[in-house]
Amino acid sequence: MLLYLLHNLLFGIFLSGDTGHEKPSLLSVNPGLIIWTIVVFILFLFLLKKFAWGPLIKSLNDREANIKSALENAELQRKNTEELVAENKKIISAANANASKILSEARELAAKLKEEIVAKANDEANRNIGIAKTQIEAMKETALENLKGDITDIALKAAEKIIMQNLDRKKHMGLIEDFLKKIPKN
Repeated sequence: MLLYLLHNLLFGIFLSGDTGHEKPSLLSVNPGLIIWTIVVFILFLFLLKKFAWGPLIKSLNDREANIKSALENAELQRKNTEELVAENKKIISAANANASKILSEARELAAKLKEEIVAKANDEANRNIGIAKTQIEAMKETALENLKGDITDIALKAAEKIIMQNLDRKKHMGLIEDFLKKIPKN
């Protein structure tokens, strides 16, 4: 604004001088006016350089530095982000491997437990079968003994009726026991 006023003032002083000539037209060449216009223009350039260009260039340099700083920060953030992504991928990969390992170990443990349970169940079943066989054998022996006693009683009664006092009871029992020993146990 100051420069504009200075420019108008100088042109006003030089152009307002009344020399008795007619007013100059826009197309007429006035060497004095040209010289003063050049002087004012050079003065205007000097003032612009001193007061305007310095701050403009400083602000442009500051802006350029801010932009460079922002770009460097963005690049640094991008690199940090890439490193974090790579690290996260490694962590996820390790976690997946660990999870797979845990699952395989769990499957192996489950298989072992299953085998142990099946083995215990088979052992228990075999033991129960053995106990049952022993009990059956004992019951069979008892039944055979009872059967022998019953057969002996029946045979004695039959022999007693047939022989009717030819032999006494002890002899009869001895004969029957010899007979029963000859009978197979099955």
